[in-house]
Amino acid sequence: MSTEQLHFLKGHGTENDFVIVPDPAGLIDLSAADVARLCDRRAGVGADGLLRVVRSDAHPEGRRMAAGAEWFMDYRNADGSLAEMCGNGVRVFARYLQRAGLVETGDLAVGTRAGMRRVHLAKDGDVTVAMGRAVLAEGPDTDVTVAVGGRSWPARNVGMGNPHAVAFVADLADAGRLYEPPEVTPASAYPAGVNVEFVADRGPRHVAMRVHERGSGETRSCGTGACAVAVATARRDGADPAATGRPETYTVDVPGGRLVVTEHPDGEVEMTGPAVIVAEGDTAPGWL
Repeated sequence: MSTEQLHFLKGHGTENDFVIVPDPAGLIDLSAADVARLCDRRAGVGADGLLRVVRSDAHPEGRRMAAGAEWFMDYRNADGSLAEMCGNGVRVFARYLQRAGLVETGDLAVGTRAGMRRVHLAKDGDVTVAMGRAVLAEGPDTDVTVAVGGRSWPARNVGMGNPHAVAFVADLADAGRLYEPPEVTPASAYPAGVNVEFVADRGPRHVAMRVHERGSGETRSCGTGACAVAVATARRDGADPAATGRPETYTVDVPGGRLVVTEHPDGEVEMTGPAVIVAEGDTAPGWL
């Protein structure tokens, strides 16, 4: 990273917060250490992750989607590691594009490492993302166990562009402090690491969750996690839109707010929630 000032914004979706770095031409080279420093909550700007805003044709991983999505979301976890997808991040990414005058209210497409995602910016301020289809693991990696503090629970292996282990608990406090990643077995189920969701019932088609995100720790919200939770809960409840031909909608409470997730009969999962830009500024000269 050069010693020039870095322009950034700060935003959040249900308090899952991000440093946003506009880089339309793809000229900014942020190392993993740079990202970790920016996301440091004591010595940096502070965030759960970083969104670099790049035109798809200017990013090596975005060029294959450039015909359908003008913008590519280069998402990094707080430790600087790459991630395939971030549901809350896509909403904040779209909100930034709107704020910058690059898109208008309505529909747009965003390229991600998990593929292209369709986004709708509603006039009421909510953002809906077509998150793709959930993949429920089958075979030897189906039976997953999550353990914290000597207690363990069976978990559902769900893919939402990134990997999730969804465990149902009687009380969210059962997950403990989540300072460290929960133990997940078998390790072969998640060779690239995993986000772990702990889920408790709140009412009909209404659950609450806590999450430990790989590379970030416990966060106030996880969009892909909420989608994985909704799908896993529907299957636990005996509901499968592909079989019934009816969409299933679940309300998912997270520590930072509320998300609404709908799974359609064709398998598409949609997530709706808020996205807010809270600040804009520049790093001090030479800080990075």
